[in-house]
Amino acid sequence: MIREKAQAMVLASFIADSLALGAHWIYDPVKIKQDIGRMESFKKPLPGSYHSTKDKGAFTHYGDQMMVLLESIASQGTFDPKDFSSRWQTLFADYHGYYDKATKETLNNIKSGKQPEEAGSASGDLAGASRIAPLVYRYRDDLETLVQAATLQTSMTHNNPRVVALSEFLARTLWQTLHGAAPTDAMREVASQPFAEGPIAQAVERSLTSINDDTVSAITVFGQSCDASGAFPSVVHLIARYEHDLKTALVENVMAGGDQAGRGMAVGAVLGAYLGMEAIPQQWLDELLAKPGIEEALRKLP
Repeated sequence: MIREKAQAMVLASFIADSLALGAHWIYDPVKIKQDIGRMESFKKPLPGSYHSTKDKGAFTHYGDQMMVLLESIASQGTFDPKDFSSRWQTLFADYHGYYDKATKETLNNIKSGKQPEEAGSASGDLAGASRIAPLVYRYRDDLETLVQAATLQTSMTHNNPRVVALSEFLARTLWQTLHGAAPTDAMREVASQPFAEGPIAQAVERSLTSINDDTVSAITVFGQSCDASGAFPSVVHLIARYEHDLKTALVENVMAGGDQAGRGMAVGAVLGAYLGMEAIPQQWLDELLAKPGIEEALRKLP
């Protein structure tokens, strides 16, 4: 049962990134609605957009990095930082897609001689913490190893204390959700333990007061950008408001604009872990280009 939920967690996280691709980093919700329409299916990015080289059903640069992480874990049977770093560098050696600031800074740090574990950028983008679903799948029976692996892999590209801490928060929340807790309860529990009275707990408390608010309005208030200061409260809102409706959560996330991919990977993972495969629309599974590779990698893991 847990393995099936864990598979749904990984697939939903990848799907959230792919669903966001067609409108990623369009900040005006009205423009998304008028130019693209309601994002209930995968779309090819518009010409001149950040991801114009990508096809419908592909990933943003976030999803591509999560795929590298999954492939590394499947190859090694465990999280090997050196193998992950090597594959990550190979991805960006001749990448036909967008290079964000975190990627450029990390590559420059490696080029200057820093070891992979020390080369992470100072970026505050939530995406560095959002891509951990493959690690949760591998270590779903070992919480402390999961937390160590999740925070290390995040720091390897986003060595920002807040983002690293959010990686731990998401890892613990996902672990509790896989083991039967409702996501909102899991977030409250994790916030009250390792993060009690700190900024993460405060963000969770503030976000949970917004669950009856319109999502576009709530995310506009929290902040639509990549930065975790706004993206994380938006993730909490989406998870809590749509706790029993993965499809609507991911669609509303995209319609809210901004960094939908960074938010979506976390939301998809948590709700996939809770609701399972039956919550994922079959059309999304059918059109996800990397689905065969994802499933093959998961089969290699215990």
